[in-house]
Amino acid sequence: MIRIGTRGSALARWQAERVRAKLAAAGLQAEVVIIKSSGDLSQDQPVAALGVGIFTKELEDALLAKKIDAAVHSLKDLPSQPAVGLALAAVPEREDVRDAVLGSPLASLPAGARVASSSPRRQEWVKRAYPGLVPVPVRGNVDTRVRKLDEGQFEALVMALAGLKRLGLDGRVAEVIPLEALVAPAGQGAIAVETRAGEDGLVAAIDDAGLHRAVDCERMLFQVLRAGCRTPLGAYAVATPLGLKLVADLAGLRAEAEGADGHEVAERVAKKLLEMGGAKWIGIA
Repeated sequence: MIRIGTRGSALARWQAERVRAKLAAAGLQAEVVIIKSSGDLSQDQPVAALGVGIFTKELEDALLAKKIDAAVHSLKDLPSQPAVGLALAAVPEREDVRDAVLGSPLASLPAGARVASSSPRRQEWVKRAYPGLVPVPVRGNVDTRVRKLDEGQFEALVMALAGLKRLGLDGRVAEVIPLEALVAPAGQGAIAVETRAGEDGLVAAIDDAGLHRAVDCERMLFQVLRAGCRTPLGAYAVATPLGLKLVADLAGLRAEAEGADGHEVAERVAKKLLEMGGAKWIGIA
């Protein structure tokens, strides 16, 4: 019996059950174990202010303590550098990677309207694309954010389309933002399964190898740039006949590269972003 650890939010439980079902289809028995996350308990501060790994630390601690055998995360919550003793063992699937707007389409909002998001990347984009609107931070799980929108705490809400689809809330979407306008963050829409290092074979049967390579390339860009959750950086990789194509956006600076080696592709994109003046956004002098 594989013990799958997850946070307690509706989306986290949905993803853990999805992993359990995939393991069952592969002939492997698993059970879901709920682990409390300090990220879920800290609702009064912006996500970026809480630090790297705020949604993953307790799950990783439980893994290292052998209280669970695998941890299920939203991949975009997982720090780009794996924790010591742990491994990103499987990336079984990915939903639509785009961001969505709830409330009203942004172009229809009057000047001064508040647009909520938990992401510095989205907030920076709103400033550039709609300078008359006011980006504001928001915390909470998907249901909590939608409730705050309904209560009138802001006029629009920008969040990942993947979570809305998985929870059956995509009918609330006022518009979907194309990737040409706003590049998704590394790992958005993808489910990650983490295990102890050397035990990745436990869930290897449900890994999508092509998808895994793509998200590794996205995450490598963050490692090369030493970027973190406060960095307004989007990175999206897809498979091509040449291997992988990575498109990135750093506060409006757009770069892309294509090749067979994901690490080399990420390094080329990072170099282009730095040559365009991207260092000021990531603290590299």
